[in-house]
Amino acid sequence: MSSMPVSGRKTHPMTELLRTTDIVLLSYVNSLLSDAGIPWTVADVHMSVVEGSIGIFPRRVLVAVEDLRESAALLTEAGLAEHLTAHSRPD
Repeated sequence: MSSMPVSGRKTHPMTELLRTTDIVLLSYVNSLLSDAGIPWTVADVHMSVVEGSIGIFPRRVLVAVEDLRESAALLTEAGLAEHLTAHSRPD
């Protein structure tokens, strides 16, 4: 579970879609985004070195700024709206 590359874009500023310590949720979200063709990446994966692999530091799912609205709508439709960060929730 690393990322789906953002291809064909010269610049792609990323923004946080959600953050969680639940690896099952991460896997599901990444599957949803990949199936929809939305590029994504997971930040803070290597924090386990610092924390000793106990899972206390949340990982962040990042999407390109221009994909935020579509990504949030996709996760909301999948019943995951409560996991979205405040700035990524649909209006």
